[in-house]
Amino acid sequence: MKNIKLLILVFLSLSFFVACGDDEIPIPPRVEDEGVEEPIIEGKVSVWRTEKDGGLKLAKEAEDLPFTDEAEGDVSITIDDTQVKQEIDGFGAALTGSSVHVLTTDLDESQRAELLKDLFDPTEGIGIKFIRLTMGSSDFSLSDYTYNDQSAGQTDPTQSDFSLGFDNQDMIPLLQQILAINPEIRIMGTPWSPPAWMKTNNNMRNGGNLQTSFYQSYALYFVKYIEAMAAAGIPIHSITMQNEPLVATAYPSMEVSAEQQIVFIKDHLGPAFEAANIDTKIIIYDHNWDVPEYPLTVLEDADAKQYIAGSAFHCYAGDKEVMQDVQDAHPDKGIYFTECSGGEFSPDFSNNLSWNSRNLIIGSVRNSAKTVLFWNLALDQTNGPINGGCSNCRGVVTVNSGNGAITRNVEYYLLAHAGKFVQRGAVRIQTPDTEGQGIHQVAFLNPDSSRVLLVFNADSNMKRLRVSDDSGVFAYTMSGGMLATFVWE
Repeated sequence: MKNIKLLILVFLSLSFFVACGDDEIPIPPRVEDEGVEEPIIEGKVSVWRTEKDGGLKLAKEAEDLPFTDEAEGDVSITIDDTQVKQEIDGFGAALTGSSVHVLTTDLDESQRAELLKDLFDPTEGIGIKFIRLTMGSSDFSLSDYTYNDQSAGQTDPTQSDFSLGFDNQDMIPLLQQILAINPEIRIMGTPWSPPAWMKTNNNMRNGGNLQTSFYQSYALYFVKYIEAMAAAGIPIHSITMQNEPLVATAYPSMEVSAEQQIVFIKDHLGPAFEAANIDTKIIIYDHNWDVPEYPLTVLEDADAKQYIAGSAFHCYAGDKEVMQDVQDAHPDKGIYFTECSGGEFSPDFSNNLSWNSRNLIIGSVRNSAKTVLFWNLALDQTNGPINGGCSNCRGVVTVNSGNGAITRNVEYYLLAHAGKFVQRGAVRIQTPDTEGQGIHQVAFLNPDSSRVLLVFNADSNMKRLRVSDDSGVFAYTMSGGMLATFVWE
């Protein structure tokens, strides 16, 4: 059997060389990764790749690459692990109410267990390490609700009626199942709206503002949430005050100016966390790249800044480089990328692989992001259920509500290329800017001293890489539009 396999590989290799002709650099044959965890071979480089057309997705090279004394290439990447950048908190997605519904209702117990292991297991799965939760309902939930809804005309400033309520049915048990797979997953909580009775429009939808008389009550709301989740065995790593605070929409939403966020954080939320001995990180903004003045304004207030861990960004407007501008202005505070969604508005695999590699998985990290999170973790075949929001957004995975069939979308493979290999506590390390040569790349140093290099070839032509660090030099030829991950000791 071994001889037959060898003959087949030889035949494929010869066929490929002939097909390439004299003017093209041949690429060795590859085999599809079957999901079996393979050890990193010391002194060699393991390679996983996804092709632009999706013909191969997270495919592992048949043979690891050797280090050599010398190698030539079109593009040189020199990795300097003495220049350490930001620590990475993780790659992941949002576990919305709709995602919870799909995972708990449209899959049976064994299907759900298998998918969760694939998504969250750090060794046998793709290693998602960060989850964003909606605090109450959002545009992707089954209904409107918060943790302290009151009858018309009623209020509860002391939060005596606070309860996780609806989340206790499915959200909490699902999170407990996920944490059993990987206890080190970090979790962020974000509200789309506070209880309607706290708002100027007495409505969870259509924007409105937080009434100043309820600032202290809303700070207590966050404290109660973090404490209730902790009691359920779910540690909340970080929170943002408001999802997309500059947008008033027909689904749960609230407008919060930079000045209002300053007052809320420095006079209410920060002191409330201190009084309750809560170390959950407070992250500001949580909106698009196009208004960096918002987080800059908040961070310029010293009294507010002392309670703030960093700023969060979304992808729907503006350019990723503003994250680095905010980082440069306040290098003592982190940058978090927290939302971007694919969808039927962009169905082409190649275009999505390219845009997300250049702007998110590689581009956002090169611009100091500690996290890269997609929007819904899972949706059904109708891109729902929805609660007034995007009707054609795509989940990281699609679950068919009729038969439980699972489709792993391009976002799944993008997360896999990073999350499967970048460990908890990894740091970004220095590499040169090679975008002008069509190569987008970012490198990491893991706590176990292994190195990870993500590379996307944005050129339509093949590019031969020459990669060097203190381990030596290796070379690799990438086809146009390919995303590749290199891992070595």
